[in-house]
Amino acid sequence: MVGVVSESVNRLPFYPRFAGDDTFTRSFPERMTMSERSGPPITFYRLQGCPYCERVTRALDEYDLEYRSRFVEPMHSDRDVVKRVAGVRTVPVVVDETTGVTMAESANIVDYLESTYGENGRLESAAREPESTAEGDD
Repeated sequence: MVGVVSESVNRLPFYPRFAGDDTFTRSFPERMTMSERSGPPITFYRLQGCPYCERVTRALDEYDLEYRSRFVEPMHSDRDVVKRVAGVRTVPVVVDETTGVTMAESANIVDYLESTYGENGRLESAAREPESTAEGDD
C-alpha cells in the first residue's frame, strides 16, 4: 500500500494532531498548490470494517493514489467531523484537494476515481498526451 497515513478522529472538541493540519478549519472545496499541501492530496473518511469503505480503499490502491485515512466514530450521531466536511454523517467520504472535490457514497467515489485517475481519466490523460507542436498535416 502506497502512501497511506492513518489516524483516528476523536469526538468534539477536535484539535488537529499535527501542527499545520487545518483540515477542519479550512472551507471546502478549496484547491491547493503542491507547495501548500502538508500531506497526501486525498483525505479518506472511513469506518473500521465498513464494506463500502473497503470498496473505496480498493479503488484508491488500484490507481496507486496517496491518501490519508481518517477513521470516524462508529456512532452515526457522533460523526460531527464528517458532517462539517461533507454535509453528511455517512461514510465513506473522500476530499480530493487536487481537484477540489468532496464526495460521499462509495459508488460515486469509485466512479469519480476511475474517471479522474483511471486509464482514461482526465488527470492521467493530460499527463500522458504530448503537446502538439505541428502546424498542420504533413
